[in-house]
Amino acid sequence: MKDKESYSRRGPQGPEVASRTESIPAERTGEEQFLRQILVRAQMSEFAQDPFIMSRANGVHYWDVHGKQYLDGISGIYVVSVGHSNPRVMDAIRRQMEVLHFSPTMHGSNPLAVELANRLVAVAPGDLDAVKLLSGGSEVTEAAITMARQYHRLTGSPTKYKIISRYKSWHGSTMGSLSASGLTSRRSMREPLAPGFIHVFPPTCYRCPFGKEYPDCEITCASLIGDVIESEGPETVAAVIVEPIGHTGGIIEPPEEYLPQLRELCDRHNVLLIFDEIITGMGRTGQMFAAETFGVLPDLLCVGKGLSGGYAPLSAMLCRRHIADAFWGDPATNPGFVAGHTFEGNPISCVAGLATLAEIVERDLCANAREVGDHLRRGLEGLRRHGIIGDIRGRGLFLGVEFVRDPETKEPFSDRIAIGKRIGKRALEHGLLTRFDPNWIALGPPLILTPREADQIVAILDRSIGEVLVELEETK
Repeated sequence: MKDKESYSRRGPQGPEVASRTESIPAERTGEEQFLRQILVRAQMSEFAQDPFIMSRANGVHYWDVHGKQYLDGISGIYVVSVGHSNPRVMDAIRRQMEVLHFSPTMHGSNPLAVELANRLVAVAPGDLDAVKLLSGGSEVTEAAITMARQYHRLTGSPTKYKIISRYKSWHGSTMGSLSASGLTSRRSMREPLAPGFIHVFPPTCYRCPFGKEYPDCEITCASLIGDVIESEGPETVAAVIVEPIGHTGGIIEPPEEYLPQLRELCDRHNVLLIFDEIITGMGRTGQMFAAETFGVLPDLLCVGKGLSGGYAPLSAMLCRRHIADAFWGDPATNPGFVAGHTFEGNPISCVAGLATLAEIVERDLCANAREVGDHLRRGLEGLRRHGIIGDIRGRGLFLGVEFVRDPETKEPFSDRIAIGKRIGKRALEHGLLTRFDPNWIALGPPLILTPREADQIVAILDRSIGEVLVELEETK
């Protein structure tokens, strides 16, 4: 039988560390039959060949079950905003466990949920001053879609139900959020999806789908959304939902005029503007919300991931006052916002959110995201010397790098080479976690990242790119 050491092929092992591995028998770690019992995001047959299982974490680092250390260049998955094993958050959770771990959500709320809602309102821009607490990203984007539809029904526009979103986007795995998503690879296996969802092209300036060049493009990617609203009939369109900076399309950073134009179009046609800030919220872009980074106020704003720092499942939808007011009234004719979830406003999740938010505010981690993000970006710019970096995109500590065969012509590598995956996997071997796709990688480290740690990220990427290019040259 193969032992667990034979299933670690990620380079030299680090020192032994204390870890809880008793639930993974050494002689069975990596055994396909043993691993069939858990479904993960990866293709299961691939995962079973080389299982990637973390044992512990601290600060900006993970250690796997073999003791190897990894620099967390992606905050788990854009979640660990205030770092791993944060004492303040862990202590708050421990104390709360002794007081109240669950409250009767069907009948009301609890003091921590009320306090978290008020704290979020206090840091939110504009009149985003009502909050719905939920458990995760899919739940909260689903809630925003249903709230938009119910809002129009309550305010005399019952035919408004269509949702406009973008190709290459990802809003979640539930039926509504998945239907809004525009990532073909994740949608196709689950179709047919819900009706009433329309997709438009995203603002991919580096590879404009309309063959134009910024700034002479007149922001066609935004103006066409107005054309779509008019063609569908404004009386049928409820909302436009976008990620201020798209993730799954390769860190799609819009031109400065894009989101203000969307705001104006939505106002003109009585369409709600929803920002999916599951990733970009809670300091990631250098402000508490990307809405502030771009200076545009949405009608509904969804946050998750970094809201609780990963210490408990938590998400929140913030809505503007005039929208919240529509859900007040006589219960006989107005049932309120009909969206109940078992763990909404859970006391443990809320205390984690309160402690995480306090860390972000009191340590000014938004400023750290801006400053260290700029430092990291300068380091990434230095990697252009390898001759394969086409574009570097993003804000704060949310950055992406697109690789091309020829930076002058933007000619991509062939799908067969999958350069982004090669570099991302090589970086993993050298102890750096990133998000990688065939032609790009993304970084989103914890907001506590230091300049020194940013330099380590760049150094590992530098080494990884160089090694992959040598390998490609040798196989010609």
